[in-house]
Amino acid sequence: MRVEFVKCHGSGNDFPLIDARDMTLDDAAWGGIARALADRRGPVGGDGLLLFGAASSPADFAMRMFNADGSEAETCLNGLRCVARMGFETLRLTRATVQLKTSTAVVERDADLADGVYTVRETAGPAGLAIADWPIRGVADARIVEQPVAPLGDGRAYTAVAMPNPHLVHFTDRIDEAALVAVGETCEAAPDWLPNRANVSFVEVRGDDLFVRTFERGVGLTDSCGSAMAASSFAACLTGRLPYATPFTVFNRGGLVRAEVGEDAMVQLSGNASWEWRGAIVVDPAAARAGDLIVRQHFDDEIAAWARVADAASR
Repeated sequence: MRVEFVKCHGSGNDFPLIDARDMTLDDAAWGGIARALADRRGPVGGDGLLLFGAASSPADFAMRMFNADGSEAETCLNGLRCVARMGFETLRLTRATVQLKTSTAVVERDADLADGVYTVRETAGPAGLAIADWPIRGVADARIVEQPVAPLGDGRAYTAVAMPNPHLVHFTDRIDEAALVAVGETCEAAPDWLPNRANVSFVEVRGDDLFVRTFERGVGLTDSCGSAMAASSFAACLTGRLPYATPFTVFNRGGLVRAEVGEDAMVQLSGNASWEWRGAIVVDPAAARAGDLIVRQHFDDEIAAWARVADAASR
């Protein structure tokens, strides 16, 4: 089958995005397409696959996100901004409610982060602390805030946050990437105490801002993860590192987003939804293979605009 898509990214978190409103494929097929298109060794590559879909009221449209390993995520906030852009442009909206796998989120067009950078503000939450919903087994407390995760056994202090996908957030003076990967791989293996796996973020507080590095469930070490930035922002306010109801910037390897956390545990992120190129490709979902790529359009101005933002953020 041939599918049309847009290659896009939010804060460096890149995806093929498909308008799937008229497509009737089962989850196994979408998982196979995700594995084919997100494969970094293949013709497209990405951190996963985004689907723009139809929804019933009160949602205006729906989003689904499949990780690079073919598993479906509860949410993806960097990807949500890209789906929101497609929804805005297709349905002629500037604000919408989006149906996610297990929740909803509100999105709206925002003032551009910089010249030529299409920007969307998203509101997600409330962030949750009940670890029984994950579940995390072998822990006596109903929630984990600034304390070791006993079954993990590494002695670091974590805060466990659901956005609604699961996140373990550790604050540190200096990120040890090798240690992050080790913890992430432990969680990725779905041990008995963590059957649904988790995203793991190591976070530095830099003045009034954050820098977040994430090992993403189903993806691995990634330059950016929107829900991880939201979970880290909430954890920073919950633990008194940053104030509620005050805007700050969250930096990552892919760039940045603006963030604000309410005392009601709702998190706002404002960031880019950038188009890179548009194309079509033949996909065999059963074999998770793709080929015969046709690139129809490049968005050079958007690529250059974001490159300027990312370059400034890295300094």
